[in-house]
Amino acid sequence: MKVTAIIEKNENGFYSVYVEDELPGIGLNGQGYSVEEAKTEMMKALDDYKTMSQEEGVDIPAELNNIEFVYKYDMQSFFNYFSWINISQLATKVGVNGSLLRQYKQGIAFASEKRCKKIQEGLRELGQELNAVRF
Repeated sequence: MKVTAIIEKNENGFYSVYVEDELPGIGLNGQGYSVEEAKTEMMKALDDYKTMSQEEGVDIPAELNNIEFVYKYDMQSFFNYFSWINISQLATKVGVNGSLLRQYKQGIAFASEKRCKKIQEGLRELGQELNAVRF
């Protein structure tokens, strides 16, 4: 089962990962100082839910055993998790002003939906190029 987990940076500087309505009654989430830590905490919460259900004799929905997360990032969270990406080079690749992309990364400015799609399309093209590489 594919489930969308939303990743965003909070006002207090923590990163949150949560699933909204796709797993009713579970309230799956995690927080941390980094995206990686928040993801780890969410996975621990899922494991805790399964353990608690078993201990209480409640059946665990089968889809929870084959769960696959699709992550939806805000810009700051994306660049925190993929911190190795060179912002200047990415800006050139996707056709966005480098200074503006750095502002998105820092949370100083927020990209419009159209700009987000442009960056996302550029990243997907880059992913396809990388996927075609052979050594």
